[in-house]
Parts: sequence; structure tokens; C-alpha cells
Amino acid sequence: MTSQLSRFPRVLTRALQSTRLGNSPAASQIICKHGEGLTRMPSTHNRLVCTHRLSSTRVCRHYSTNSEAVEDHSVPSVETQESDYHSIIKDSERGTGTSEKHEFQAETRKLLDIVAKSLYTGKEIFIRELISNSSDALEKLRYLELTGNDIIEKGAPLEIHLATDDNKKTFTIQDTGVGMTRSEMIDHLGTIAKSGSKSFMEEVSKQPAEVAANNIIGQFGVGFYSTFMVAEKVEVFSQSSSPDEVAHHWVSDGSGQYEITEAEGVQRGTKIILHLKGDAYDFAKDEIIAETIKRYSNFVGSPIYLNGKKINTLEAIWMLEPRNVTEDMHEEFYRYIAHTHDRPRYTLQYKADAPLNIRALFYIPEHKPTLYDMSREVEHGVSLYSRKVMITPTAPVLPKWLRFLKGVVDSEDVPLNLSREFMQDHQLIRKLSWVLTNRVLKFLSERAKKDPVKYMQFYEDYGLYFREGIVTTHEQEMREEISKLLRFESSKLPAGEVTSLSDYASRMKAGERNIYYLSAPTRELAISSPYFEAMAARDVEVLFAYEGYDDLVLTNLQQFDKKNLRSIESELQSSTTTDNSQIDVNDPNSLTPEEATQLTDWLKANLGLKIKECKVTNKLATHPCVISVAEMAPIRHFLRTNFVDKTEDEKYRILNATLEINPTHPIIRKLSSLRTENSELAKLLADQLFDNAMVSAGLLDDARGMVNRLNSLLEKALDKH
Repeated sequence: MTSQLSRFPRVLTRALQSTRLGNSPAASQIICKHGEGLTRMPSTHNRLVCTHRLSSTRVCRHYSTNSEAVEDHSVPSVETQESDYHSIIKDSERGTGTSEKHEFQAETRKLLDIVAKSLYTGKEIFIRELISNSSDALEKLRYLELTGNDIIEKGAPLEIHLATDDNKKTFTIQDTGVGMTRSEMIDHLGTIAKSGSKSFMEEVSKQPAEVAANNIIGQFGVGFYSTFMVAEKVEVFSQSSSPDEVAHHWVSDGSGQYEITEAEGVQRGTKIILHLKGDAYDFAKDEIIAETIKRYSNFVGSPIYLNGKKINTLEAIWMLEPRNVTEDMHEEFYRYIAHTHDRPRYTLQYKADAPLNIRALFYIPEHKPTLYDMSREVEHGVSLYSRKVMITPTAPVLPKWLRFLKGVVDSEDVPLNLSREFMQDHQLIRKLSWVLTNRVLKFLSERAKKDPVKYMQFYEDYGLYFREGIVTTHEQEMREEISKLLRFESSKLPAGEVTSLSDYASRMKAGERNIYYLSAPTRELAISSPYFEAMAARDVEVLFAYEGYDDLVLTNLQQFDKKNLRSIESELQSSTTTDNSQIDVNDPNSLTPEEATQLTDWLKANLGLKIKECKVTNKLATHPCVISVAEMAPIRHFLRTNFVDKTEDEKYRILNATLEINPTHPIIRKLSSLRTENSELAKLLADQLFDNAMVSAGLLDDARGMVNRLNSLLEKALDKH
């Protein structure tokens, strides 16, 4: 064997000397001692390779660069990158006999005209379509094998091969699938063999070219015609898998006619050669094709080779049974789709066959989202696939508030031609979104029960998204489902312990219809709040909402489990009266009804536009007064956002506040006497009491305006010492 190998360089050299190389087709006819033709490898500077295998890992190789023969003919002792080269694409196919000319079906001509002249920007979509067609052909052959049908070349690997030639400006794709007979070529390539095609084309032809082309792609199995967006001529060689069938060659420039002739040298399956247009020469570059395959077809079930190298190396793990997917597989896939280096915090793999066919895989990142991540300008993190072929990398299959999820959704029910714009209003996408959103919510609820500590860590990082979901979702049913994920501290639970709205509702007494909450920055401020004090006598549970937007969220939610959500700030106003009947005339430490009336009238006059009304309340014990507003939460929100540029007087008119005073409080009783004894001091004290109440209500964001007044009050207080 060694002596034979030593003669190979001389054999090759003589062959090269008698054959002109370069771009000539004759290069493919060079024969080495093994009797095998040499295959050109574009990825290795057009070197010619004899692919005769000496063993499973060692390949005999003869090289030539342009016209210079290379004498080295070594057999590598170790496996190299080039030993992974594998391609079935050859130049052995050729038409034989007389060609037959055919006219395209009228609807097909109209379709070709729309596609060829289209300004459709996503021209690379033809690669996805051709790979999908090849994948379908392989699946059909696999089915024929499993059902015992007689086919040619049994046992041949089921593969998809692509090749580019930057010199000839061609793109080639070949599969080892079921292939086509002559009649199938006419049916599949010359007509739109689907019912309703004529009416479809009539409707499509009325649309702008770019819209029409986008709607055509993937419709009625005509993805093949997307090739005419980039090719000035398309050749198809096909050998049917059925025995005794002859191979055929189909060719067209898309102008209205095509030719068919018998062919020889064709392997089982279909080979398509695109002769590219001038504005599509980039598709003769392997890096462009590789990027497109990885984007759209990286998870196609069959092996895909580009210029002899396997390119789809990742497995579509969302199609596997969850029990067959390891944690390491999830980590690798998550890092691939999320373009990150951390690990997933939670993993949800979901499948369903009704009402929709769904295979979904979602990840929640381990890292805490940044302010940029929380921006609503961030794209969705979920890609949409149909049978492992990507439709779009950022699909609105989940509501915007779930944009922190990373993953994929695969549904056979989704057509490949679904454009990004069409998705927004597509009924199928809305249905898909509803099913997936409910499944995500159910999953998170289960995690919260299974491991509350881990869930709270997640909630502290991602709770803002749930609040956004409640505010931006219109359906009450969905809002209540989202609200089940919220967590709050409670007046009935120890500090640091949280509860859900569901748990609160389960503790309510029979006949109670309201869930009470109080917005405050901390538990200490909530408990010391005059509003909480006013509810203490009723012995009701109050949820403490510490985030500044919680009260707005709960106001939007309105109800939960048929129970009303009530801020105790608003509850205070609705449960008080405007007269002085609440005053205990027998209490020596209280103002009399007459004194209370005089004081409330005086306060109303001195505070002017700041309040619309002043009245007495008996719900306070340690606080002198409190501000009450009909809808405290939304007013507080609007003052901080929409009304931030308004004047103080305009804000007071919008606020329409009521000042409620405690007739038993020492400050209020002293103020009653000061209004006649020292009106200047009384005025300072009244303004300060009002501002204090505004601070307690969270309605005064900038307290610097009261500094001078406080200094004056301190000065007068110190005059007596």
C-alpha cells in the first residue's frame, strides 16, 4: 500500500500537466489513481481534492492551486479540519435529448412577475424556503422508507448540501430526498397546485409589490418562486426515488416559459442551481449563506452542509421530550439564543397539540434586569419558528410586559409568510399569545408555591414587569391572573413576611367585600400613617404597597376575585360626615361643636384654594389632621407626571382636597385659641399643619418651601424660653 501511495503524486502531476485548470470545467474531470474525480473546494482557495476515503477518518488528498501542481501527497496521521469535508454536489448532471418548452400557468406567471420585480428587502428568505422544501423532501423519503415502499439508493444519508461559487456567481442546493418525476416537476414548478390559487393571485396582484411578495412567500407551497428574486436563471435537476423513473432537468429565467429535458448523472433527490442577478452576488459568498442558515434554519432536523462543512450543529431541544433535555443542554441553548454568559433562573418547556400545535421553551435570566432591559423599546426576546424554521427572531407571541423572557415558540399552525407587521393583528398570533401567557403565569404561580424564597428573589428583580402587565392589559381576567404574582407585606403579618392577594382573600371574614391597601415607602411610615390609624378601630387587614407605582397598579386592577380593591386613603373620605355630630360634647379634651365650626370655617378661609373643604373626624387619635382625596392614588400619580409643570394653585384645584381635623388633639385645640389670640402664629401653624398632612399623603414631593416657615415657628417657640 505504501509503495502504491508513493506513486500518486506522479500520477496526479501528469494529469495536471495535461489538463488546464483554473475555472475550467475540465478540472472536475481530472482522475487520480483511485479513479475518482477531483472536487473543487472554494473554502480552500479552489484546491482540487480527491475524496477517496482510506478509512473512516483518513482521506486521500491531491491538491492543486490554479495551474501549479502540488507534489505533496501525504496521508494525515491525525484528523484535521479538512478531513471533515463532505459534499454530494458534483458537476456530473447534464441534460440529454430534446428539450420541451412549456408555458407557466397564468397565475404562476403573475406570481413570478410580482416576485421578480419586488422591492422586498428580505431577499435572503429564498434560502430558508429552499431549505424548508429540501427538509420536506427528506421527511417524505423517510416516510416512504418506514412504510416499506420500494425506493432507489436505499440507505443513502438524508442530507441537505449547499455550495457557493463566487467566480461563477452561482448558488446551489441539493438534497437526497424523494425527488420529482417529470409530471411532478410540471405540477410543482409550473403551476400553483392548490385550490383557490387564482383568487389568491387576483387579490395579491392588487397589493404593492413589496407587500405582495411578502404575502406570497410560503403561500400554497410556492416558496420555490422566491428564487427569482435573486436569480436570472434557475436550473433544477431531479431524480425521483421511485424505481424505473428517469431523471429530468428543468430550467427557466422566470419570464413565462420553462424547459424540461431528460438528464443523466443525477443523484436521487433534487438539485437547484441559481445563476444570480447582479444585485444578488452576495449570495455567492459562503459567509452570507452561513449567517442566513444560522438565523433561519439552524435547527432543521436534517444535516445541512455548506461547501462541504456541516453548519447546523445545534439541536432543536424544544422539540425533545423535557425529560430528555439535560441542564447542560438548557444552559448551552440559553446562552446561544440570549447572547449571554449567565445561567437561566427558571426554565419552562411546554408543548400542546390543541387548540394549537405549540412547542415552546422559555428562560428567565439569572441576572437582574438593567434600566435599559426594562425599557419598553427593548425587542421581544422570543423567536417564532414553524417546524424548526425561523419566521422571525423577535416575535410578539407574548405581551410586551413579558419581554424579559428568552426562548423560542414553534407552531406548525403558523404560516411561514407571516410578516412582522401582519403579526400584530393576526388572530392566530393573538390566540397563541393568550395560550402562552396563561401557561407562563401558571408556571410562575407554581414556582412561587414550590419555592417561595427563590420566587421572592425573582420577584424583587422582575416584579416591575408584572405591575406593567396589569396597567397595560385590557382584559380584567388576565389582569387578575397577573396580580396573583404580586406580593405585599400585611398589617396582620410580621415584618418581612409577604402575602398574595389570593391569600388575603382567603382570610377575609364572611360578608367583607373590600381588600384594603396603603401606599407608603416603608412599613414604619405605613403603620405611623394617619390613614392607617383611622382604620385601626375597624380591625381590618391592610396591605402595604411600598413601590411608588403600586397604588396606581392596584387602582387599575380595581377588583380581584370579585372583591374591590380599596385604598384606605380614599376610604377615609367616603366614611366621614361633613357636620360636627362626631364630637363628644362630654369630652373635656375636645373642642365643642361651636368651636369646631368656627375653626373649620377659619381654616377654609385662610388656606383658600389649597382645600375645597374642612371638616371634623373622630377617626384620628395621635394625628392632628389628615388630607383626604376622592381618588388619592391616580391624583398622586398625575401630580408627579402629567401635572409636574403646573403652578401650585393649578395643582390645588386639581387635587380638590379635604382637610379633616382631630378635635381632641392638643395642636388643634391650641390652634383654635390662637386664631383669636395670635393670628400671625395661627396662620403659620395652619399652613404647617396642611403641609404636614400633604407630606403624610405623599402629595408634597419638595418640602423645601416649608423650611422658612418652620424656622419662624421655632423662633416663636423659643421666645418663651
